[in-house]
Amino acid sequence: MKELYLWRNQIIGSIPPELGSLTLLNKLLLRTNQITGPIPLELGILSNLQNLDLSNNQISGSIPDSLGNITNLKYLGLYRNQILGSIPKTFGKLQSIQVMEIFSNKLSGSLPQEFGDLISLVELGVSNNLLSGPLPTNICSNGRLQYLSGHSNMFNGPIPRSIKTCKSLVRLLFESNQLTGDISQHFGVYPQLIEMRLSSNRLLGMISPNLGMCTQLTTLTLNHNMLTGSIPPILSKLSNLVLLRLESNHLSGEIPPEICTLENLYRLNLSSNQLSGSIPTQIGKLSNLGYLDISGNRLSGSIPEELGACKKLQSLKINNNNFIGSLPGAIGNLAGLQIMLDVSNNNLSDVLPQQLGKLEMLEFLNLSHNQFSGNIPSSYASMVSLSMLDVSYNDLEGPVPTTRLLQNVSASWFLPNRDLCGNISGMTPCYSTPVASHHKRKILGLLLPILLVVGFSIVAAIVVIIMLNYNKRKPEDSVTAEGRDLFSVWNFDGRLAFDDIVRATEDFDDMYIIGIGGYGKVYKAQLQDGQLVAVKKLHQTEEELDDERRFHSEMEILSQIRHRSIVKMYGFCSHPAYKFIVYDYIQQGSLHGTLENEEFAKELDWQKRIALTNDVAQAISYLHHECSPPIIHRDITSNNILLDTTFKAFVSDFGTARILKPDSSNWSALAGTYGYIAPELSYTSVVTEKCDVYSFGVVVLELLMGKHPRDLLDGSLSNGKQAMLVKDILDQRPTTPTATEENSLALLIKLAFSCLESSPQARPTMR
Repeated sequence: MKELYLWRNQIIGSIPPELGSLTLLNKLLLRTNQITGPIPLELGILSNLQNLDLSNNQISGSIPDSLGNITNLKYLGLYRNQILGSIPKTFGKLQSIQVMEIFSNKLSGSLPQEFGDLISLVELGVSNNLLSGPLPTNICSNGRLQYLSGHSNMFNGPIPRSIKTCKSLVRLLFESNQLTGDISQHFGVYPQLIEMRLSSNRLLGMISPNLGMCTQLTTLTLNHNMLTGSIPPILSKLSNLVLLRLESNHLSGEIPPEICTLENLYRLNLSSNQLSGSIPTQIGKLSNLGYLDISGNRLSGSIPEELGACKKLQSLKINNNNFIGSLPGAIGNLAGLQIMLDVSNNNLSDVLPQQLGKLEMLEFLNLSHNQFSGNIPSSYASMVSLSMLDVSYNDLEGPVPTTRLLQNVSASWFLPNRDLCGNISGMTPCYSTPVASHHKRKILGLLLPILLVVGFSIVAAIVVIIMLNYNKRKPEDSVTAEGRDLFSVWNFDGRLAFDDIVRATEDFDDMYIIGIGGYGKVYKAQLQDGQLVAVKKLHQTEEELDDERRFHSEMEILSQIRHRSIVKMYGFCSHPAYKFIVYDYIQQGSLHGTLENEEFAKELDWQKRIALTNDVAQAISYLHHECSPPIIHRDITSNNILLDTTFKAFVSDFGTARILKPDSSNWSALAGTYGYIAPELSYTSVVTEKCDVYSFGVVVLELLMGKHPRDLLDGSLSNGKQAMLVKDILDQRPTTPTATEENSLALLIKLAFSCLESSPQARPTMR
């Protein structure tokens, strides 16, 4: 027998060592089965073997050194398994090997220097492992290497010298490593190079002009490094470029107008640098641009009308710069703008353009922290997809237009301004009596200068004191009513007056307690209009200082974020006598409590559990990837995931959450809940997004098993036991899953295991 094809079946069990007796075999294809166990040493006897493909199984153990004896081998596929240990140095003897794909395993150690001896090597894929150390110096000495992929490892040291002269390169993928060195010294000219991804490393220096002569490039990502200098205008020679990401470096100088000639460019991200100057008026030539992010720079001048010619834009972020002048009405011509328009934190002024009302697909509009004046145009009511409209910290007045998706929004999106009104909780109704409106504006006019001097939280405290004094008067006293309305402005929601909360809980009587949070008791309160809310009141304990930090952390973060799967905060009170936060009341309670209740656990069927994991994943992904700077929750547990009566999930309890500051070390004291804390936090205090990813993996397994997976976390996952666990791991209380649900559950289990990798770099991102 010379060829044995058994790929894409449902073969289980291990590879028989007896296959080593088939000495004439030149092709052995076992990929995409359910094979477990180690690779037999005996396969190294198959000296005639040219194609060995064991990929996409559940093979464990290490790679036997004997495979290095198959000197006729041209293709080796071991990818997407559970293979451990190091890559054998004997692979340096595989002089005929052309393609070696061993990515997506658990390989550790270094890439052997002997790989520099592989004279026939064309493609090498070792990404998504735990590999470390420097890359082999002569990795491309043969002059034939085309595809080199090692992303998502822990490689360090400089780019190998042989790469500089490797003109055969087509793809170079090494993002998410720890590579160092001066990038301007490492690269030559590659006439066939299509893709270069080196983001999330520690590379220094200036962008090499040589890259501008790699004219076949479609993808260039150098983001999240420490690059300096300016953006070379010669990049305009890359006429095939589709993706250019240079964000989160230390780049300076102006945006070169020349790059606006890149007609195929679809995604351009230059954010979080130190770029200055203005947006080139030539920007309108980027006719295929779908995503533009130049936020977080030092750009100035006016926003050019020509931006309205980029008709394929789906997302536009120019926030956190120094732009002045008006917002061009031409942006209203961007009919495809759907994801985001963010111009916040600039110095824009004048009236808002009517033309923005034509953006019927837009979901997220942030105009906050500028100097816009006049009314919000009534045409904005035509923006039927809008789910977020933030015009806070401007000088606007008049009515706020509402759409179907803006019915239950936060008043914080509209305050402070000159005199906005609308049918939104916490805002002045547009048809208030003139006397009352005048009186209210007068009081607000007295408080706003205080706000500018002493900050938001102190004003909230001042307002509470006013409320406490007013509550001593008779209920019919008009000043009491006025004080209650005033408090509601700063409390985000007009229905949540201070005395209503105190009345509903009978001054926080224990009979209304529904739970104990990380730093306070949680009460159920029914307001006068019938609405149910949850109120978390700060503990009065000896650790009051630490609890107060957590209180202010949660208050700060929840006032900034809005997501359908994150519990909604209506308001807060910060006063020496009363410190509490008011949330939406989520009826079902925590996921932990639901799983402990036999009836609820049965009702929480597999379809609901699969959807629930998606809810939580979307919420955490929003915190990590949509918030700027990113937010790390640090306490993702089944107790902090609340369910409504339909079992939809809401992430709660942000008392230990941290905002990742790019210019900070992000060290922190240990926080979280035992059994959910990522293992690296036992030996390092550096907080990263991967801490939440680990906790998410624990929660997914807990949801599927119906209990905390502490036995699995203690080490019984090793040595290929996942195959046994898949059928035994599932909670027996719901009805048996359908075939479709089984496939989804198997994927979730595999996903959970990847989230529980001991190395943070080996875990996936929430996105």
